[in-house]
Parts: sequence; structure tokens; C-alpha cells
Amino acid sequence: MRVELMRLGPGLCRYTAMVQQPGSSPLQRTNHLARTLLLACCALAMTACGGRDRAAEQLAPEKLYERAHRTLMSGDHRNAVRYYEALEARYPFSDFARQARLDILYAYYKSRQPESAIDSADQFIRENPAHPRVDYAWYIKGLVHFERSANFLERWFRADLTERPPQDARSSFQSFAMLVERYPDSPYAHDARARMIFLRNRLADYEVHVAGYYLKRKAWVAALARARFCIENYDGAPAIRPALEIMAAAYEGLGLGELAERSRAVHALNYPEAPARTRSGRDWWPFN
Repeated sequence: MRVELMRLGPGLCRYTAMVQQPGSSPLQRTNHLARTLLLACCALAMTACGGRDRAAEQLAPEKLYERAHRTLMSGDHRNAVRYYEALEARYPFSDFARQARLDILYAYYKSRQPESAIDSADQFIRENPAHPRVDYAWYIKGLVHFERSANFLERWFRADLTERPPQDARSSFQSFAMLVERYPDSPYAHDARARMIFLRNRLADYEVHVAGYYLKRKAWVAALARARFCIENYDGAPAIRPALEIMAAAYEGLGLGELAERSRAVHALNYPEAPARTRSGRDWWPFN
């Protein structure tokens, strides 16, 4: 057995045993050498990363913030998160750390860490209610919930979102509503309003879906309640038309013909032609 000392990087070395058994083939020796080289490359990469992180931790707060911001702008969102977190941990009371707590929201969002983005946004809003850019925290929070209201596969295959529980859609709507109400002149208010319209229609569609579910099972009272809730809370949404139809059918099922006729009259007045609704292209998911 031959023992070799391999130097893998500054301050790092390892012993590698080269065992040659009697009769071992050249192919076996080649495979062993390949595995050894692979381990050496991995160790070098880890050493380089560790050295870079240690060097970053020694930077002054303004330099560390500059590196984090530059990394974020380059699109390396995960490493940007690491730099921002290092800045907050090392200089928690600096002005740069305060700005980092805002910038990291976008880094979390782009690196697909939604829970961290939401938690950090909530913390920033709670600790900095008078900050001049707190509207941005509300916007990112709404955006994260908005993206989670339909995952990539659902958007790709245009899945029927009316059947999906709308917790994230509702949370997104509430965050955007808070932004628009408190900061109407915010640069993010226009986009928030557009997304709120989409979300409002989505929530109305879900209520109609649930009402239709009850109607099929002849649960007239439950179907009527969900249809009425849709009409009372989402006035003007496309889902109002089927909600009126469900109300009329539910009243008929309950033997309340007069109320059923009244619902049909309201339907005829507001939707004289009552064309079938369609959903296609950007009307289905108009946001990138």
C-alpha cells in the first residue's frame, strides 16, 4: 500500500491510500483515480466557498452591503441572501443592516424561499411601520402569496383554479389592499390594483364553484348561502351571472318559486344575452 499526501488547498490536506491488490486491473486503478480526483475537486470548491464567506464576514458594513447588492443585481439571488444575512448578523444595528432587511425580501422571493420572504416582510412591517419604503414590504408579501396561488404546473397546463382552495389568493388580496389603502401613491400601487382585480374574480369563481358543488348534491340552503355571499361581496365580477343562476335553482329546490323567479328576473335584466364565459390566453393568467 502506498500512502500519498494530497494538498487540496490552503491549510487543507488529506491522506489518500492507493491500494493495489495483486491482479487488480488497469480499469479498476483508473476508476479509483477518477474518484480521488472528484473528491479533490469537491474539497477545493468547498474550500474556496468557505474562504470567500470568511473574507466577506470581515468586510466593513458598507462594503458588505455593496457586495450583497451587487450580487443581487447580477441575478445570484441565493448568494445575495447569504451576504445580506451575514450583514444583519454582524452589524445588526447599522443603517446598512436596516436597508438589508428590505433588500433581502426580493432576494428571498427570487430564490424561491416564500416562507422566509413572508416572515421577513411581516417582521419589517412590524418593526418599521413608519419607514418610507414599508410599502415595498407589503408589495413583496402580496407578490409571494400571489405566485403561490397557482404553481408553475397549474399555470403551464391552465388548470381550473376555481377548484383550488384560495388561501394564498385571499392573503395576496389582503396585502395588496393594505398597500393601496395606506399608500395610494406608491409606485407599486398600480400593479397591486391590477392584481387585486384578478384575485377578486378568482375568489368569486371559487365561491361559485363551492355553490355549484352543493347544488349538485341538492344541499339547497348551503348552495344559496355561497351564491348570495358571492353576489354581496364580489359585485361586478364575472362570477355573478352563474351565482344568480344557482340562486334561482336553489330557491326552486326549496319550493320558493317567487324568489326563484325574482332571481331569474335580475339575471335577465343584467345578462340579457347571457353568453357563455370563456377563459383563454392572458385572460387566464395575465401576469408573468
